[in-house]
Amino acid sequence: MFCVSAYVLRSVVGRICVPTKAAPPYTAFEAGAAFAACRLVLVDASLNVITGQIIGAAIEVHRILGPGLLESSYMPCLQFELAAANLRFLAERAVPILYKGMELDAKYRIDLLVENRVVVEVKSADYLLPVHQAQVLTYMRLTGCPAGL
Repeated sequence: MFCVSAYVLRSVVGRICVPTKAAPPYTAFEAGAAFAACRLVLVDASLNVITGQIIGAAIEVHRILGPGLLESSYMPCLQFELAAANLRFLAERAVPILYKGMELDAKYRIDLLVENRVVVEVKSADYLLPVHQAQVLTYMRLTGCPAGL
């Protein structure tokens, strides 16, 4: 099964939000921004559009190819769909590993870096393990990208 799981860096603070206005927000975006302000969640409409397009492309690939193939089979199809959606991406981007200012000989390879903002790690598995989540979060930290799928 082709898995897509989203992670967005956020800071969650347990506090109660009291609305300052009596009137409700006028648009869905304003409502989301008001909620995010209460929870300190990342609100970036362009990032949401990009991740939505990536997830749509992944769903299209899975809809056509179905489950059970290797990642190497899904990857060129996903790249085709991203290009069709006019999204810029880098495939198999090498990311250096730094330790106390020293660059190690080893490098990580990110499956896709879309629009220089979203790390995409393609997995072909029945379910995602915590190590897969940790991998995406590490890639996000190393690249400085605000989102990962």
